[in-house]
Amino acid sequence: MSEQKNMNNNVAPETDALDEQENTDALRAVRLAKLDELCKAGNDPFTETSFEVTAHAQEITSAPEEGKTVALAGRLMSKRIMGKASFGHMLDRSGKIQIYVKSDTLGLEKYDGFKKQIDIGDIIGVVGEVFITHRGEVSVAVRELTLLSKSLLPLPEKWHGLKDNDLRYRKRYLDLIVNDEVKDTFIKRSKIISAVRSYLDADGFLEVETPILNTVAGGAAARPFITHHNTLDLDMFMRIAPELYLKRLMVGGLERVYEIGRCFRNEGMDIKHNPEFTMMELYQAYGDYTDMMKRTEDIYRSAAHAIGLGDKITYQGKEIDISTPWRRVTMRDIVKETVGVDFMELSDDAAMRELTSRGIEFEGKKNAAECMYIAFDKLVEATLIQPTFVTGYPIEVSPLAKRNADGLTYRFEFFINGWEGGNAYSELNDPLDQAKRFEAQRAMMRQGNEEAQQSDDDFVEALEYGMPPTGGLGIGIDRMVMLLTDSASIRDVILFPTMKPRKK
Repeated sequence: MSEQKNMNNNVAPETDALDEQENTDALRAVRLAKLDELCKAGNDPFTETSFEVTAHAQEITSAPEEGKTVALAGRLMSKRIMGKASFGHMLDRSGKIQIYVKSDTLGLEKYDGFKKQIDIGDIIGVVGEVFITHRGEVSVAVRELTLLSKSLLPLPEKWHGLKDNDLRYRKRYLDLIVNDEVKDTFIKRSKIISAVRSYLDADGFLEVETPILNTVAGGAAARPFITHHNTLDLDMFMRIAPELYLKRLMVGGLERVYEIGRCFRNEGMDIKHNPEFTMMELYQAYGDYTDMMKRTEDIYRSAAHAIGLGDKITYQGKEIDISTPWRRVTMRDIVKETVGVDFMELSDDAAMRELTSRGIEFEGKKNAAECMYIAFDKLVEATLIQPTFVTGYPIEVSPLAKRNADGLTYRFEFFINGWEGGNAYSELNDPLDQAKRFEAQRAMMRQGNEEAQQSDDDFVEALEYGMPPTGGLGIGIDRMVMLLTDSASIRDVILFPTMKPRKK
């Protein structure tokens, strides 16, 4: 008996899925029949072209004016038939509100239609008066009701909702309808991006747009997506970063520019990475990477305050303090502090042996500075929970940053929650040095490094006309939104994340 029971449990999920699909098909057939009845009676809902909305749910429920006439439109989310009077809830962009429908107010024919032909999920428009029920719920007494669109498929079941993450990401439209917290996350995302723009606009930065289709995949170390332009018979790359175009604008004299836009990297996917993501990059003439630290702090705090957060946020149970100033530390010091080794005092061979002794794999010969960077990446980065600026990156991994007196670069990455959140330089404006750096990247590419930066000779030529000393900063918008909305995965903050198509 128990064996039979276990066998049945093994097939239950598939059986449940089939039963659910059959149930959905049956409900769709019923709704199609209702639509047919409506159309035959001359009430095809899909012929409606507009509805004048005068109020939204939240503004009515937050400051109710009893007796005020309002017109709302939204999706019917519940319906309780009680003889000659019925209650329901409708959902618009701001939230839910209760509606009260009576036969003697609406009319017998229309009330009968509300009971029999209008389903949960249908989009309706109502006109009526605001009142408060005996239980204290703000409601609208409906005197006019219009069916604006018929829902042919049922919404996810009320109590269980839409919990399957794969289905949520594939059918984000349903996710937004039934999961209030999801809608809230994307409203906050919009406010965060707006706050970033407001901060930069107020300080004299000009928002610009640069090409997404590039002939050179430059500006970052990443594997690009490749496409083909038929008319030009030319392979092109989806941009991995807007950096080199934005720095051309520094040469052109715009002095302060920024761009918020999509970038594309043909790499792995996990809770922090999506192939298509949003980047903010800014460039400030006559500034340096220390100025970019201040801007990073300001941007994060402005974004947090825009969605009602203070200087202390909670992410997945961890409290993170974004009040200023953030910690500043060199890579050399933080590696020495965490790992107990000063790689810059070792010979190249000794530094490589140190990595090997710790089980860290790497390819090819590395110098001491590169070994320090590898140790930081593998052993230190994940420990940086509180906001931290890490400076002094090796030249080999920073081909666009100015070198400093230690033979490293004026570069920082900042880390929060053990994640890299952004990158900044005192930008390299020496065209001769830049040409040499690109040549070194070419050599890495010839050795098989698929993420080495491609050379951009036109950019080098632009530098030969003269670029002022410049500070540049890039911030990953998606990760910032994750942190500020306490979202566990990058897919939770991208409306339509990249997904492999499901087989039918």
